Amino acid sequence: MDELIQYTSTDNHVIITLTNGKANAISHEVIDALNIHLDQAEKEEKPVILTGQSGIFSAGYDLKSMTQSPESALELVTKGSKLSYRMLSFPFPIIAACSGHAIAKGAFLLLSTDYRLGVEGDFKIGLNEVMIGMTMHNAGIEIAKARLTPIYFERSVNCSEIYNPKDAVTAGFLDKVVPQEHLLPTAIKIAEMFSKLNKKAHTETKLKVRKPYLTSLQEAIEQDCKEGLTPPSK
Repeated sequence: MDELIQYTSTDNHVIITLTNGKANAISHEVIDALNIHLDQAEKEEKPVILTGQSGIFSAGYDLKSMTQSPESALELVTKGSKLSYRMLSFPFPIIAACSGHAIAKGAFLLLSTDYRLGVEGDFKIGLNEVMIGMTMHNAGIEIAKARLTPIYFERSVNCSEIYNPKDAVTAGFLDKVVPQEHLLPTAIKIAEMFSKLNKKAHTETKLKVRKPYLTSLQEAIEQDCKEGLTPPSK
């Protein structure tokens, strides 16, 4: 687990860092590790900073599992959708410190957090599922619809439009872009600010605000399990 995820706890926040190779692929093992560390953060009752290695947040799901069979792809995507649901309903704030590229599930992880920081540079952020031959799953549509700017929603989902960090703010994948050296310090400042929130009020308000969306997402996950999905082209 330590090779896939790094977990650091401080007085006011925790930092979860994806460290799964050059692509930071989201595999079954990575999702299991993320859930374990979210359990730990929940017990500590602290805001979470989720980040990746320099230059890469995540390039998406593990391709070996995604291309093995439709059943294998569905299993991993369902697990990832449930992770997004958990993150969106997590009782403490989650800040994404997007350290570079964020493609497919990497971009969906951004859309599953409460505040999204990106870094300046020649990085790609977006949903490339249709581009690689994968019909977008229902859960992905619901996540994108709720978090992306309306005018960019269909361009991102239907046409796999990929953005640089600055345009990703306009599209709704990010909230702010900072220089590389300011990424973690800025995320920490935001986490410290969020640590002052009343925990009970934050949790209850988040669930009220997101109730229709979370209900739709749960229904979409169930629908994906019934329909199956088209894995990416090999």
